[in-house]
Amino acid sequence: MVPEINYWAVLLATASSMIVGSIWYAPKVFGTRWSKLANVDMDRSGSSATMAIITTVFVSFATAWVLAGASAIAWHFYDGSFFWAAVVTGVLLWAGFTAARFITHDAFEGRPTALTTMNIAHELVTIVVMSLIIGVWPPALG
Repeated sequence: MVPEINYWAVLLATASSMIVGSIWYAPKVFGTRWSKLANVDMDRSGSSATMAIITTVFVSFATAWVLAGASAIAWHFYDGSFFWAAVVTGVLLWAGFTAARFITHDAFEGRPTALTTMNIAHELVTIVVMSLIIGVWPPALG
């Protein structure tokens, strides 16, 4: 069985990831603190970030697509609200995969706890926003 997916919601969720990241890592929000903790030069040329941005679009699409599919499966399994299936699925996937993996890798790499916390919080906000968008536009059942 292939889960039903609303691809318009997936595309909007993909775009939301870029918006959340642009706000989160803006210098006046968390960008300055993040750049110091991650040892990233914020004054580098914009062209050096082009490949990272392109990669982020593809990865964000994959995340939104998997989230939409997992939400549809959860919705059918639990037979409740698609909106809540999307939100709960997003938070559980974030906790079980994203946060857990960040914490493990950052611990082994000796990254500052503040950086790990900032990054996993960014991922939580990103996933929750994606989940809200996907949850508002359930797949059309054929």
